[in-house]
Amino acid sequence: MNVHFIAIGGAAMHNLALALHHKGYRVTGSDDTIFEPSKSRLEAQGLLPETFGWFPEKITTQLDAVVLGMHAKADNPELLKAQELGIKIYSYPEFLFEQSRNKTRVVIGGSHGKTTITSMILHVMHYHDRDVDFMVGAQLEGFDVMVKLTEDNDFIVLEGDEYLSSPIDRRPKFHLYKPNIALLSGIAWDHINVFPTYENYLKQFGIFIDSIVRGGSINYNEEDLEVKRVVEASENQIRKIPYNTPDYTVEDGQTLLETPDGPMPVEIFGKHNLNNLSGAKWICQHMGIDEDDFYEAISTFKGASKRLEKIAENGTSVAFKDFAHSPSKVDATTRAVKEQYKNRELVACLELHTYSSLNAEFLKEYKGSLDEADTAVVFYSPHAVEIKKLKEVSEQQIAEAFQRDDLIIYTNPEEFKDFLFSQDFENTALLLMSSGNYGGLDFNEVTKLF
Repeated sequence: MNVHFIAIGGAAMHNLALALHHKGYRVTGSDDTIFEPSKSRLEAQGLLPETFGWFPEKITTQLDAVVLGMHAKADNPELLKAQELGIKIYSYPEFLFEQSRNKTRVVIGGSHGKTTITSMILHVMHYHDRDVDFMVGAQLEGFDVMVKLTEDNDFIVLEGDEYLSSPIDRRPKFHLYKPNIALLSGIAWDHINVFPTYENYLKQFGIFIDSIVRGGSINYNEEDLEVKRVVEASENQIRKIPYNTPDYTVEDGQTLLETPDGPMPVEIFGKHNLNNLSGAKWICQHMGIDEDDFYEAISTFKGASKRLEKIAENGTSVAFKDFAHSPSKVDATTRAVKEQYKNRELVACLELHTYSSLNAEFLKEYKGSLDEADTAVVFYSPHAVEIKKLKEVSEQQIAEAFQRDDLIIYTNPEEFKDFLFSQDFENTALLLMSSGNYGGLDFNEVTKLF
């Protein structure tokens, strides 16, 4: 099968391209720019385009399919040529569904926790040598790829993102997978550039639940009242199985999970992570892993990349980086670190980097999200606001949104770096939360402070 990728360099797109290449497909692609690590990974497999740019002549009737990435525009010359020739054009999630029509599709949805839960499931499967197909949004320890597709595996585990499918398909990705087994971890308003009201955002999760195959099942976090309400309101003929946070204790910076065989130390920590673990346990049981085998495997799970990832530690101090950027994630992550290190000073730094977080109307959602930190710092780039063509955001608006009198605010990357490197991190937990890099911060340099 000949498949061409328009915008092959994206994190998800290049992983799908690599998966199809490994499956024996003939893969080509184009992009106007490709960054690391996509560039090196495509180059190693001979899939890196010789020249960056869009080339309509690459689109011929010899192609069986075109996969269109979100980075491309609706007037992309290669897309227009494919439409003109009548070649089948898929969005990323549509193509994944086509690849998994005859498999049991396990889809993990939710505003937060989906990458971690998907990663936990895959870790347990890998630990017990159970081969499954998958698509996950983070690099996992022990896995070379983020997408795996085979002809033989019975299960495929998919991270169910609610963002849009492609420039010409405005449906959320997780509406297209039609799960046999689903999970919903939490609902907290995000992606306001696409879902301008909370009601509109909430509706997408109702559609997801109704898309589950009749006779299928959904495990849902009953501690999230919105999740509970949406799931229980669905008239879809599926099994609805709630889960909640398991009992646990924290002793001297070590989390102990209560199990039928007594307290078990785990590498992860924080109520939200243990709630994720509970959901993952249910899904693994649906996939044939019994409880004892799940606990044995999960005790070795260290977390997904950039999800409370420990980057440095010494005898008295520790540093984490985390992908948290939405208000609910910032609050949960900050609370988790404070609970784990009760007797240490918590310095929590948040970069407002996404479209939602830099929107003046949305800022009020951050109220109280950094309250658990002893020292709270917010960094944002006025230039990023400009690039995203948003209304200017002032430091005063930031301060009012978080409602914390001692909030430290930086807009200059050098000043933020100077602050960080001037701190005495004795008996401290440092938490760096961002989906960016604070205007060019080298995290390797940060590790040398510990």
